Amino acid sequence: MTETDTRNHNPSKQQNGDAVTELSTVEDVFDDTYREKEGPKPPTRLVWRNIILMLLLHSGALYGLMLIPSASVLTLAWTAVCFIISALGVTAGAHRLWSHRTYKASFPLRVFLALANSMAFQNDIYEWARDHRTHHKYSETDADPHNALRGFFFSHIGWLLVRKHPDVLEKGRKLELSDLRADAVVMFQRRHYKLAVLLLCFLMPMLVPWYLWGESLTVGYFVPGLMRYTLVLNATWLVNSAAHMWGSRPYDQSINPRENRFVAFSAVGEGFHNYHHTFPFDYATSEFGNRLNLTTVFIDLMCSLGLASDRKKVSQETIRARRQRTGDASNKSG
Repeated sequence: MTETDTRNHNPSKQQNGDAVTELSTVEDVFDDTYREKEGPKPPTRLVWRNIILMLLLHSGALYGLMLIPSASVLTLAWTAVCFIISALGVTAGAHRLWSHRTYKASFPLRVFLALANSMAFQNDIYEWARDHRTHHKYSETDADPHNALRGFFFSHIGWLLVRKHPDVLEKGRKLELSDLRADAVVMFQRRHYKLAVLLLCFLMPMLVPWYLWGESLTVGYFVPGLMRYTLVLNATWLVNSAAHMWGSRPYDQSINPRENRFVAFSAVGEGFHNYHHTFPFDYATSEFGNRLNLTTVFIDLMCSLGLASDRKKVSQETIRARRQRTGDASNKSG
């Protein structure tokens, strides 16, 4: 069997049992022909609106944390449900489905994931997938939107507080995104994103506990609203920061992304990052299937219900060969 290298730009297929899996070969594989421009870096330009909004958001989340003792058990359970739905909108939706096309989803599932993604409020699916493909294609360079070589703070949240590097804008504009433009669900969400965010990220989490079991609007706004939203944001950001800095590299020791169990747990399965950057086309983003990977459990469940299909997976033979060739000799993930 010929191993597929994520830095190889030629299409290939992998025979895995009776299934033939198309491997991702277009916009989410590393471009080793890119060279950063010589000379001084462009000046950092702060986006004060984002800085102020993030300060207010995190202050509200801290206040929500203080309100937890006064929240009912039902409200706390609702907060957990909103967290999981929001996270799946990013991980199973914007990430594994729309950014990497690691499986196919039916129309009802795509609608659900678009709604869940709106609850997460991390830019619309089109913009999220464009930035993420840019991240994979130009990882740890000036063209990477959240280049981890610029430090933990920048890759975690700082990249949202400054103007993008000109190379990020240039390379992002050149990506092939016709699959996203052809998806009616993606484009409908993009057109109505602000309204969807208002309804799903802020009003619904607050109003459901108030209407159904008499929770106060204050608790509803700050706990399942702002606190939950902030936790989902930071869990996602940890994939860009911590999972690019701390952990093992059993699949490719030449790249920064790491296997980080804490991130895998907090981001519902997205912390097996050395594996993911080595095999971005694998729907599970991990060699270990459902382990610490709620998103993979969700996708498997959707397939069993007939709402998803065509999961792409790397064979164990290919994984072992890649480990031996480029891994750091660690036998366990994380």
